[in-house]
Amino acid sequence: MCHNGGAMEPILPQIFTFTGLIAGRVYMLQDTDGLTLVDTSIANAGDKILAQLKAAGHEPAAVKRILITHGHPDHVGSLPQLKQATGAEVWCHPLEKPIIQGEQSVVRRPSGFRPPDTKVKPTTVDRTFNGEETLPILGGLQIINTPGHSPGHVSFWHPASKLVITGDAIFYLMNKMTLPLAFLTADAEENKRSIKKLLALKAETLLFGHGQPIVRTAAAPLQEFAQRVGVV
Repeated sequence: MCHNGGAMEPILPQIFTFTGLIAGRVYMLQDTDGLTLVDTSIANAGDKILAQLKAAGHEPAAVKRILITHGHPDHVGSLPQLKQATGAEVWCHPLEKPIIQGEQSVVRRPSGFRPPDTKVKPTTVDRTFNGEETLPILGGLQIINTPGHSPGHVSFWHPASKLVITGDAIFYLMNKMTLPLAFLTADAEENKRSIKKLLALKAETLLFGHGQPIVRTAAAPLQEFAQRVGVV
């Protein structure tokens, strides 16, 4: 065990999650040509992430790419540090690129209670997704455009294992799926349409941006959640 915040936990073959992070879950996908991280948690989570990689026998340079679901501070907070430490490429949706690069503030909902105007510490984006393409990761990882929580929010679908990395399209708190926090969500109705899109995939494993993964038993609770929030 590594003493700097626990150790990575396996979810499915070649898919892991980091532990002990305060907010914003980070996943690692292990391929023959190297590692992919999904999101980077809050600022100052970088040391824990690097320590857990090392404890699992991975040098920082083994991380080849960092996929970003959306440019909120609890998902890109440690991106500057991790990009510098690993030399990995950063990939995101085109609408999130100016936010991640610090050129534009985080998009907020148009009215009501909302957070202060926020810019994240900038990181250069190396590649933007070209529509709902399939990435050469774990034999085929598909981009699913799931806007709403942020305009360029994406989820990742791995058909071979029936797994979705949801980002913040869905939260999982206290053993219950919930909508993302309204005051942090740019367009709540659009987010619901994105949940409907995820429901159609018939995923069995869901990896959330907030909350414990649901492994191999997600189909029924996802259907129940979609009905509860009026998506179906």
